[in-house]
Amino acid sequence: MTDLRSRLSEAVRAAFAAEGLPEDLARVVPSDRPDLADFQSNGALAAAKQAKANPRELAGRLATHLQGRPEIASVDIAGPGFINIRVTDAVLADRAQEVAAGPMVGASLVDAPRRVVIDYGGPNVAKPMHVGHLRSSIIGESLKRLFRFRGDTVWGDAHFGDWGFQMGLLIAALEDEGRATEFQGTGPFPTDSPVSLEDLERLYPAAAARAKEDTAFRDRARKTTAELQAGNPGYRALWKHMHDVSMAALQRDFGALGVTFDLWKGEADADPLIPGMVKTLETKGLLVDDQGARVVHVAREGETKSKKLPDGTVVTVPSPDPLLVISSEGSAMYGTTDLATIVDRRNEQDFDLVLYVVDQRQADHFEQVFRAAVLAGYAEPGQLEHLGFGTMNGPDGKPFKTRAGGVLKLADLIEMTREKARARLHEAGLGEDLSSEEFEDIAAKVAVAALKFADLSNWRGTSYIFDLDRFTSFEGKTGPYLLYQAVRIKSLLRRAAGENVTTGAIAIVEPAERELALVLDAFQQAAEEAYDRRGPNALAEHAYRLAQAFSKFYAACPILAPSHETTRGSRLALAEAVLKQLEVALDLLGIDTPERM
Repeated sequence: MTDLRSRLSEAVRAAFAAEGLPEDLARVVPSDRPDLADFQSNGALAAAKQAKANPRELAGRLATHLQGRPEIASVDIAGPGFINIRVTDAVLADRAQEVAAGPMVGASLVDAPRRVVIDYGGPNVAKPMHVGHLRSSIIGESLKRLFRFRGDTVWGDAHFGDWGFQMGLLIAALEDEGRATEFQGTGPFPTDSPVSLEDLERLYPAAAARAKEDTAFRDRARKTTAELQAGNPGYRALWKHMHDVSMAALQRDFGALGVTFDLWKGEADADPLIPGMVKTLETKGLLVDDQGARVVHVAREGETKSKKLPDGTVVTVPSPDPLLVISSEGSAMYGTTDLATIVDRRNEQDFDLVLYVVDQRQADHFEQVFRAAVLAGYAEPGQLEHLGFGTMNGPDGKPFKTRAGGVLKLADLIEMTREKARARLHEAGLGEDLSSEEFEDIAAKVAVAALKFADLSNWRGTSYIFDLDRFTSFEGKTGPYLLYQAVRIKSLLRRAAGENVTTGAIAIVEPAERELALVLDAFQQAAEEAYDRRGPNALAEHAYRLAQAFSKFYAACPILAPSHETTRGSRLALAEAVLKQLEVALDLLGIDTPERM
């Protein structure tokens, strides 16, 4: 199934080739003046400059190659050499029919499917999820769905932080409270957890704050971390209890967002691979001693940066910094487990591509890890990508906090958004005749749509302001608005079924029908852009444009009112095609649509 823009691009490329011009200039894009044309090609200007020709005359010669093609109604030259193209009503109708009937509603599979691992989520075990985990979860889930939709074999991996210094801090804190006495020696150890999730939420911030002030406690926690990683049986048993208590809460919070994983792995799963990996790094001469620690130098020859020493002296050092593999206390570091995780993924998934959906502030860390992986032969250049993203900010432009200045728990944010969704539904008089159970289900869907669309409608590299009032509105560019449009079409289709009106062949007659068919056709380009740029915002933008175009069509072209059966059947088929494509686009964003409101 080929979209119209791609078909026209082929035709324009053939015209450029016939004139002996570079085909890479034959780009076709949607017209920025829809009142004049459906598509345009501006390549004649650049081609004329290279050929030292008059651009308008050259555009005219190119246009003659396009005239008479069955899909083209007219070709006009505008301005200094813009080629404006209008397609026929018949080809638009055929394309809309393809969209309605196709399993991918207008999109297509990739030419060469790949094996892809998407690393997203990434919360730390023993800490509650907070708003800082929202973007990774939402963006990663959407990319997983998109890559799978386009034909790739995809694994989504939560990659929990469950093996670092925070575990040592918690064990040391439990020892100080006398709650680890039964976890000494070699066991057997208690099967009931000595800690609850509430305990962990209390203990961790206190222990982290204490470690900043109390060097003896910090050093003991570091030693505890090293002993845990070395296999201390009591510490391993304590770790398992903390891990399991945390996992139940993490699964609850991810589930509330509609986020799922194929692999529920963490840093601890890479631990058994670390000894072999270290030996490989040693054998290849990559692991070197550095002030009691062991590092891999990843900077290429000549790559340097200036560094200011504590005494004020400025020196030149290699850049990026070396990857710290083994600390001076003998424990594995974050970079160590990240590198070993790449080894695990190479062994288990034999990946072609790994995408890391992680805060942009971790860019330097991933550059170190990726370079080390390539040096060690665990990945090829280009197989590892860090997809950084901006932050969700408060009205002050800084990362979102509670009114008291603390970090908001993700569970609290979700419930806050659900409460706002309930209020919005009541304000709009929606769902009043439904059972309380169905109403709550709809409120949950509206809340998730509000959060996800607000995030994904932005390019992932930018930050945005959290505005719950705007996000939950049923008007404007919001998730709830898109749900309302989908539910409106579902209601229309139920009414049509009740009146025995059936869909028929699609015909394009009215301007609003034409505009709607062109937007349906554009789904392929939106899916390709989102896939290639790893940016779901292209899908979000398309879904919004589709909803807007349907709203215009609905107002201008009564669907069930016309007396002519052919017209009713055509317009109903267009509405049904819109619903199919809109629901697919929303599903790729991780948004479920209710049946009614």
